[in-house]
Amino acid sequence: MANQSIFNIATTEEFESATMETFQFQYQNNEVYRLFCDYLEKSPNIISKIEDIPFLPISFFKTHPIISSVGQAETIFTSSGTTGNQTSKHQVLDLNLYEESFLKGFELFYGDISDYCILALLPSYLERNGSSLIYMVDRLIKESKHEASGFYLKDLTSLVSNLSSLEKKGQKTLLIGVSFALLDLVEEYGLSLEHTIVMETGGMKGRRKELIREEFHEILTKGFGVGQIHSEYGMTELLSQAYSSGQGIFKTPPWMKILIRDTEDPLSYQSIGKTGGINVIDLANRNSCSFIATQDLGKLHSDNSFEILGRFDHSDVRGCNLMVL
Repeated sequence: MANQSIFNIATTEEFESATMETFQFQYQNNEVYRLFCDYLEKSPNIISKIEDIPFLPISFFKTHPIISSVGQAETIFTSSGTTGNQTSKHQVLDLNLYEESFLKGFELFYGDISDYCILALLPSYLERNGSSLIYMVDRLIKESKHEASGFYLKDLTSLVSNLSSLEKKGQKTLLIGVSFALLDLVEEYGLSLEHTIVMETGGMKGRRKELIREEFHEILTKGFGVGQIHSEYGMTELLSQAYSSGQGIFKTPPWMKILIRDTEDPLSYQSIGKTGGINVIDLANRNSCSFIATQDLGKLHSDNSFEILGRFDHSDVRGCNLMVL
């Protein structure tokens, strides 16, 4: 399947067909993934359904180049590893594919980007290079074409001033921020927002005491005066995002799918409503690996929406993923 045609997927059958084709392509062209599949004795000639496809543990992005196409990487996205920890490296051969994925994904859930003013509060990401989130938000800011759109590193005063003036004008606004920075903002300023979507991207680790999502969102809804807190679920190793418009319930675009693996037996799957490890199919990630076993815990709902319930600790991940090449 041509890269761009994944964005036209409209049915389950089309998704399954594109997924099986992608698996065959990546098995043939991605040396690390092929070795991993062979280790599990899972070659394309015995894979007949999506659930049989092996999902590469996300930790492989820290130790191996995960590439399915020949060519020079246009950029390398890296994760924000803590000091002394290895970081993930995602070699992106085609930035157009990433851009089409996040622009179409945003439009699917929120409509035309040019209707919005985008205010970004992402200090920890701006303080380092190689963030896929910064790349995405920077492009959204440019596409919004609004004069007040931009990054606000530590200048909360002008951010609040702009928010107030945008609210007075009734301007649709997206305030997208890392968790700890949004908390800092509401602790310093009480706001009452009618025309603004507040979206958190996670990112509390090491900056503040970890809060459970319900507690965190309750503080933000009161502090911003909004009914719901939206969320974005993406990662360095992917090229697509899921979005939540509240209650921590996420939906994926049609070229992305979530499966929940059994934590005791990572090659089998949990039923609807049961907690397990999140496996992601991201067909936009064709030039790398579209089948990734994350370190997140979650559960699926019957309408294919999902929740994130936490993360494995390292011992769980090593134990449940069994594989080191």
